[in-house]
Amino acid sequence: MATATPTSVILPTQGWSDASEEIAAQLEPADELLVVCDDTAPAVVDRIDDYDDSVRLVIADDPEGCSGKANAIAAGMEAAEHDRLVWTDDDFHHPPDWLARLRADYDRHGPTSELPVFVGQDPLAAALEPLYALSGTVAVFLADIPWAGSLVFERADLDDEAAFLEALRQTISDDGLLMEHVDFTTVKRTRHVETGGSIRETLETQVRFTQIVYRHDPTGTATQAAFGAGLAAGCLLFPLPALALVTLLVAGVYATFGIRRWTFFAAYPVAIAAIPLLVYGLARRSFVWGGRRYRWHDKFDVTVEPE
Repeated sequence: MATATPTSVILPTQGWSDASEEIAAQLEPADELLVVCDDTAPAVVDRIDDYDDSVRLVIADDPEGCSGKANAIAAGMEAAEHDRLVWTDDDFHHPPDWLARLRADYDRHGPTSELPVFVGQDPLAAALEPLYALSGTVAVFLADIPWAGSLVFERADLDDEAAFLEALRQTISDDGLLMEHVDFTTVKRTRHVETGGSIRETLETQVRFTQIVYRHDPTGTATQAAFGAGLAAGCLLFPLPALALVTLLVAGVYATFGIRRWTFFAAYPVAIAAIPLLVYGLARRSFVWGGRRYRWHDKFDVTVEPE
């Protein structure tokens, strides 16, 4: 059997989690898991003591001019010992074959990303699941957009790693920036990610998602606006046929991507609400993410404030 390529798994987190346990159990002898926190987390230190040097704590410090996530990824990449890198998040289940499948994906496709399926944890987030399925799952798959929650690439895939890390520490979206530097293959394999938790959290997430697309793909935002406006107009002008067609379309998307949720029934009202939500996301001057408020003035101009 061929020896697995040594891999550094970078996990930004605020503490030890089920994901930490799941990933640590999948490491090959030469691999490492970097648990990246803003500062020293005693709970993480205590748990890392249960492992050998394959699991390490990396202190990223507070971000200045970028998101906490981007800052953590940059710190993790600088601390990583290996050329093959896996980025992941702690908000979804990592089954026992998760890391092995990413390794095989890279050997087959090169840089590879899995797909998120966002599952709402409050009434508004649940109602918006059809929108998440279309923009966060289908569009990501069709356009081969990387999702930082689960992806693999190698340092050599970056033209200039130092410049990439410098840019990462000046922006919000880690995967949005990576998309501009590395060509990915997005495989049709989904991970269910909880989102929301309260109406306010869902609205803040909507602003963040909207502005990420706007900053990194303004043409995509314009296309989304045009399509959304046409769809909303059709729903209002021909309500009964549109209700049936839109619901069936989203039900088909759910079936195609293995999403077993009743929320496809919300597709019709969400289609009407999509444009107001887009306008709201673009009009907001700031948003809250992970306990910090971000003002995203330009792609590489970010102000970070306490929430």
